[in-house]
Amino acid sequence: MKSSQILKRVVGRISAYKFSFIFSLIFSAVTVAGTLYIPVLAGEGIDCIVGKGRVDFDRLTVVLIRILIALAVSGVCQYFANLLNNRLSFLTVRDMRNEAFENLQNVPISYIDSKETGDLVSRMIADADQLADGLLMGFQSLFTGILTIFGTLFFMFSINVWIGLLVFVLTPLSLFVSRFISRKTFNFFAKQSEQRGEETAFAEEILSNLKTVKAYHREAENQRIFDEINDKLGSDSLKATFYSSLTNPATRFINSVVYAAVGLSGAICALNGIITVGNLSAFLAYANQYTKPFNEITGVFTELQNAIACAGRLFELIDAEAEYEPDAVLPDHAEGSFTAENVAFSYDKSRELLKDLNFELESGQKLAVVGPTGCGKTTLINLLMRFYDIDSGAIRLDGIDINTVTRHSLRSQMGMVLQETWLKSGTIRENIAFGAENVTDEQIIEAAKKSHAHSFIKKLSDGYDTVLGEDGGSLSIGQKQLICITRLMLNPPPVLILDEATSSIDLVTEQRITRSFMKLMQGRTAFVVAHRLSTIQNSDIILVMKDGQVVEVGNHRQLLTANGFYSSLYASQFD
Repeated sequence: MKSSQILKRVVGRISAYKFSFIFSLIFSAVTVAGTLYIPVLAGEGIDCIVGKGRVDFDRLTVVLIRILIALAVSGVCQYFANLLNNRLSFLTVRDMRNEAFENLQNVPISYIDSKETGDLVSRMIADADQLADGLLMGFQSLFTGILTIFGTLFFMFSINVWIGLLVFVLTPLSLFVSRFISRKTFNFFAKQSEQRGEETAFAEEILSNLKTVKAYHREAENQRIFDEINDKLGSDSLKATFYSSLTNPATRFINSVVYAAVGLSGAICALNGIITVGNLSAFLAYANQYTKPFNEITGVFTELQNAIACAGRLFELIDAEAEYEPDAVLPDHAEGSFTAENVAFSYDKSRELLKDLNFELESGQKLAVVGPTGCGKTTLINLLMRFYDIDSGAIRLDGIDINTVTRHSLRSQMGMVLQETWLKSGTIRENIAFGAENVTDEQIIEAAKKSHAHSFIKKLSDGYDTVLGEDGGSLSIGQKQLICITRLMLNPPPVLILDEATSSIDLVTEQRITRSFMKLMQGRTAFVVAHRLSTIQNSDIILVMKDGQVVEVGNHRQLLTANGFYSSLYASQFD
């Protein structure tokens, strides 16, 4: 997206708060008017004291009072203008950040999987902050700067047309210089934002897996990679800073030349009686005020290049295409019968993964999925939950194609425990009640007893009120998995999905949980993925998968009797 298109979209966002924008302009206009009126009054004051014995004290007193009033009015209006400018920048960036976060929750899982988490976080936090800073500087300097330029031109032309014309002709040179430099800086600021996102992503990845890093002695190699990314960031930042820092000195030089030209021509006019000494003083003040906004505006151009680059990265999140969601919904209480007809799916469309997948599962039955790593077991779970949509075929729940109903209505009928646990920062009580409404402490404790998590929770310092850090803090993987199981047992839906749900739990506890699961599954449809085949022997149907296809279907006894692939998998556990 071009920088001009990004800027246009940002301006469109600002227009949502047009009243704050209008009042900001009004206060800025009054501030500038008061500031520009002061040189006129100062010129009058100088004329009141020019000449020996010709000081007009009465008129001078009136002039000083007017100056004080102008200063007070300008100060108050500037305060409110800055207040509104801060509000505008905050609200605009807040809305964009909220929209980006909301959209990220509605994009396909494939979009999230294809991005680095740290980069997405960097866009919503660091880039949004950079945009806010750029907008704030723009509001504070651009509005008042433009008003000051037009105001000083008006006063200068009212004093002397020719000197005013000289200033008007020379000063725009600084804009051409700043525009030339700002074109160079945009690309560098865009690269700087990208490198910052890459650095954030790498740091987040390493710090969240620091135990593995230390176990494999990768500290030095990771430091080398981080230094390499940091050097690239430093190089791009240095180039962006170097080019942007040229703007101010270049424009100041041109403005100094303009000021000198005004002083020389004005002095000649004053000596020839064309203007008074007071008018010359006012003219010099206006010439200085006229050039000052050009310095500020050129600085704004530089900051805006950075802000626009950051806004572009934020708009990419906002513009990411959300998942298509149909209008139809499933009934509130599903019976739980499933059928799959000729289902095909692959993450990489150039390579097949699942193909010709077929099965039938009646309500209340338990279906287990087994097979070697990479055969498509977890992929099947992703399709059942519609984390990914199938490429062809159909999966039906109670005879209804799950692709024709909303994901929310589908997932509300399902409860899931994955091998990869996730706990949010908060108390154990909050983590167990995650997603449930109006649950009591008694219900939480009862669910924890069923999952056999109650025994270790009550031994913690604050029991159920123990605050967990990011992703469970110091809890073991097994303990985190028990809390996830408790979350499911608190409010079990009609369909249960267990993807290696007990993989990190000791055998004794697993046997106890399995008995609890068996009670929980009574009357409910269940999908179970397991590597330990001893845990799924009582399943009604076992799908044996290999290379993305179902190669065998039956119960445990039938499959062993067939002496096929399942039989070899089962026997391999005892070798």
